[in-house]
Amino acid sequence: MNLVDTFSEFKTGKNIDRPTMVRVLEDVFRTLIRKKYGSDENFEVIVNTTKGDLELWRVREVVPDGEVTDEGSEISISEALAIDEDYEVGEECYEQLFLEDFGRRAIMAARQTLISRIMELEKDEIYRRYSERVGEIVLGEVNQVLKREILILDDATGNELVLPKMEMIRGDFFRKGDMVKGVIKSVDMKNNNPVVIVSRTDNTFLEKLMEQEVPEIEDGLITIRRIVRIPGERAKVAVESYDDRIDPVGACVGMKGSRIHGIVRELRNENIDIVNFTNNITLFIQRALTPAKVSSIELDTENRHANVYLDPDQVSLAIGKGGTNIKLASQLTEYEIDVYRNMPEYEEIEDVDLDEFADEIEEWVIDALKGIGCDSARSVLALSKEELLRRTDLEEETVNEVMRILSEEFEEEK
Repeated sequence: MNLVDTFSEFKTGKNIDRPTMVRVLEDVFRTLIRKKYGSDENFEVIVNTTKGDLELWRVREVVPDGEVTDEGSEISISEALAIDEDYEVGEECYEQLFLEDFGRRAIMAARQTLISRIMELEKDEIYRRYSERVGEIVLGEVNQVLKREILILDDATGNELVLPKMEMIRGDFFRKGDMVKGVIKSVDMKNNNPVVIVSRTDNTFLEKLMEQEVPEIEDGLITIRRIVRIPGERAKVAVESYDDRIDPVGACVGMKGSRIHGIVRELRNENIDIVNFTNNITLFIQRALTPAKVSSIELDTENRHANVYLDPDQVSLAIGKGGTNIKLASQLTEYEIDVYRNMPEYEEIEDVDLDEFADEIEEWVIDALKGIGCDSARSVLALSKEELLRRTDLEEETVNEVMRILSEEFEEEK
């Protein structure tokens, strides 16, 4: 039940600095002294953090027998000689105290106080250290898989981190013992305990992965201007170089994609488009819609809106699977983008809006066609049946019926 043993237990491997630990130990032992002697004014507490031990000394002035007026600060010569026969009147008498002198109950109470204080200090230290590391990549081992989160042990410190399911990439699947990489997103205090939240979906994770893979970013030669993501599906990154000799896109991708491939694997095959940032918004929108090739763009800068015109075979590329490409391009450029199909062969021929066929074609079918950039009868008929089936996921019977209805419209006109 030795307090020194308790100190030795806690000082090993803890992230508490030495001066703080000494201060806590002094406080605990001075409290012990005050409870027994009423004051700690004439006592010295010497803590040896290296050896994990301490010394307690009571210091009093030696006075002649019968002249002790304050027992807290004075000791009679006869009592002093019993401690050390060399003491003389007027000197200071040092009397060493031992923990056993305080009684078992007092020592137990002090031990609990010491444990509590050290644990609080450790929590504060964890909170402080991880708060300073928000935005950094961390590597850890899966310790426990729960319904709503995964508990990870930080490979560097052994502290527990939390990876919520909502911060995981679609397709992430981890078992106990797996190594997981993520970015420290936030540090919260819950029930007086620090909770370190790790994320794999945060844009910062992709940014930090690129910093690790691309030395020019870490060196400040290339800057990441903007990142937008649909985690696990697609991301677009706008980069800029301050050195004309450096191609920022080429540097980020690497020889034969060597730099970007590692990031793509880490992000569960997330498709990453790297584009050159520019203040020329027309050019930026054109680049943001990669891999589609844009024919022309009409800008409404006041309302931050753009009408983009493309050849028929580029429309589906611009929109992307489930509309992901156009959605991310809009977020990257901060412009609302509408895609239109170039149809020069029909320029002089009257066309009919798809909504005009609402009585014959179901609304969800019209929406599916609009989703691939077809907003008129001519734009649908410009595509082959096979292309419509591939891009819309509509049934063959439905596509046949739509093409029949639209074709009849123009035959009637003729």
